[in-house]
Amino acid sequence: MTKNTNNHSILIVDDDPLTQKTLEHRFNKEGFKIFIASDGEEGLAKAIKEHPDIILLDLLMPKIDGIKMLEKLREDPWGKTAGVLLLTNLNDTEKVAEAVAKGVYEYLVKSDWKIDDIVAKVHEKLALQDSQKEK
Repeated sequence: MTKNTNNHSILIVDDDPLTQKTLEHRFNKEGFKIFIASDGEEGLAKAIKEHPDIILLDLLMPKIDGIKMLEKLREDPWGKTAGVLLLTNLNDTEKVAEAVAKGVYEYLVKSDWKIDDIVAKVHEKLALQDSQKEK
């Protein structure tokens, strides 16, 4: 089911080209505006420039990893409250705790989630964001 998401944008920050393409293709079909970054440095720059509605962030990446990108993002006035979903292959309780402490929506381990589940989770988080903006 495609929802009206023409006014929503997603930044996908992942160094795996297959993950990028898979997510980009699926979210394009959902009507999202998509931004892609291959490392944390590029992701941070695009996030601050484009202000996407939600960021799908991998942890293990070149240049700046996901945790460092998240730390730097939270230093930016807009980035303090930016919506971030961690989407990674790393299943490490310390990293989960660190990410949660930095204000991520959720920590999703890629191998545990199907693409449809990720799309549903993004829609859920955006609906929550939209309802909070209306208050």
